[in-house]
Amino acid sequence: MNKTDNGLKDKVVGKVKEVEGKVTGDKMREAQGKAQQAKGKIKDKAKRLKEDLEH
Repeated sequence: MNKTDNGLKDKVVGKVKEVEGKVTGDKMREAQGKAQQAKGKIKDKAKRLKEDLEH
């Protein structure tokens, strides 16, 4: 995992996809956005856990 990859990119891009899906009525795009946001949150948690274990 990249040291600067804290999941923020996935959370932001995921939110954009979710909103795009809601606006256009594309349920698949909305679901993709939610999944990408979850991926970003998992990356954040994994990074914090790794940092805790290193200290």
